[in-house]
Amino acid sequence: MKQLRLKVLAGLFLGAGVLSWGAARLWDSVGTLPSVPLAAPIVLAVIAVVLTATALSIRVRLKAQRERRPDAKGVEPLMAARAVVFGQASALVAALVAGMYGGVGVFLLGFLDVPARRDQALYAAASVVAGLAVIAAALFLERVCKLPEDDEGPGGARA
Repeated sequence: MKQLRLKVLAGLFLGAGVLSWGAARLWDSVGTLPSVPLAAPIVLAVIAVVLTATALSIRVRLKAQRERRPDAKGVEPLMAARAVVFGQASALVAALVAGMYGGVGVFLLGFLDVPARRDQALYAAASVVAGLAVIAAALFLERVCKLPEDDEGPGGARA
């Protein structure tokens, strides 16, 4: 399984941001811009909490296993792999969603004197922060579940 790369996540974030900023400008010029839902930052925050809780749980269990505690519950490799896949997928989607709301939020910065648009800009900013929290939690989960580096080089010789 390949590790998440920050460059990919940043590219998704910026690409989605630029596209959604342009789409928001276009949509606003021909009609009414759809609102940013209040549920968006809440859902992203819940995903970040779930990812963080999973990472902390796995980390505690792995530490107990390494210390050879008699009451230690092991971590099944398949469960850890599923957690990492969930984290990676969440991070990729969160980068897109945060970029999308970031672009809309940047567009709405020009309309902060209108109370409804100011609220929408706040919801968009909260969504970006929650999306970044999902990305951070996913990277933490990936780091917790990472296998130790192999000390042997190709052919079984020590590097």
